[in-house]
Amino acid sequence: MLRPYVGVIMMSNDKHRRRSIRLRGYDYSKAGAYFVTVCSEDRQCIWGDIAEGQMKRNLLGDVVLACWANLPHHFPHLELDAFTVMPNHVHGIVVITHRRGEASGPNTRTPGLAAPDASPLPHPIGTRPGSLGAIIQNFKSVSTRRINTIRGAPGLPVWQRNYYEHIVRNAEELHRIRQYIVNNPMQWALDRENPAVAGVGASRPVGTPLRDDVDDLLGGIRP
Repeated sequence: MLRPYVGVIMMSNDKHRRRSIRLRGYDYSKAGAYFVTVCSEDRQCIWGDIAEGQMKRNLLGDVVLACWANLPHHFPHLELDAFTVMPNHVHGIVVITHRRGEASGPNTRTPGLAAPDASPLPHPIGTRPGSLGAIIQNFKSVSTRRINTIRGAPGLPVWQRNYYEHIVRNAEELHRIRQYIVNNPMQWALDRENPAVAGVGASRPVGTPLRDDVDDLLGGIRP
């Protein structure tokens, strides 16, 4: 059984070219572990600074952390794993567990992880209640309201419209992703989300953060 991880924290901009980066047809309410990255609007560094390899959150960063930690109160079928707030993005692992009344099936043989042979399932148009999309929408909406209340800027965008997710398929992937999250503050000088790193933003479409990084991270262990 997957146990909570305490290594970190527990508990082009053309709008007309935006596209979904979700896996077409996949049921994101399915039980499993998901690695999620969400970036700030325009990748602005608004949640704190990195000093000596450690993230120093400001008040807005504390709000982001609190909103993430509160997610299981809104989604009882949700468990939180490793998580970190960076100056302009967050990384987290969320685990969607089986809800009451759900039957076990061939895709539930490894609790907490998506089965490697899981088949995409059709789902209705729009965000399915209890799905990964609904969870991230709640997180972004609640944190945006609280942040904008603090800075007196109602309606100001806080997050990018899209987010990056990766379906965690086995225990080795889970371990590597946890370590990636743990070490992320120490790698800030090389982070592609760091505005000081040449070419950030312009070379990658909005809504696809860290895909290259994660491909490198998991390249040797994909099924």
